[in-house]
Amino acid sequence: QVQLVESGGGLVQPGGSLRLSCAASGSIFSITTMGWYRQAPGNERELVARVPVGGIANYADSVKGRFTISTDNAKNTVYLQMDSLKPEDTAVYYCHAVIRVEFISSPTGYWGQGTQVTVSS
Repeated sequence: QVQLVESGGGLVQPGGSLRLSCAASGSIFSITTMGWYRQAPGNERELVARVPVGGIANYADSVKGRFTISTDNAKNTVYLQMDSLKPEDTAVYYCHAVIRVEFISSPTGYWGQGTQVTVSS
């Protein structure tokens, strides 16, 4: 069983910063990819940023230059540093990881429970 636990959301003023964290735990053989998605009210869930373990990150155009994704592979943790936040960044942010629970298992996607980020003055 795998769990993804997020933290770091909250209320911030426009132009401010927040740092999200997501730790994966449980039966983990290896992690292929970790990333962040977000969903605003009335919108579909969209990719914010993701990074293959040991690979190069990719970002949504709307956050390039403002958000930075990073990982601590020893801790099975992914971070999202969000700077220069805008009201349109307001959403529930979800952590996602592609994980193999055993050597012979296929990679499977797992989701965190989501953390609210609100950008407002």
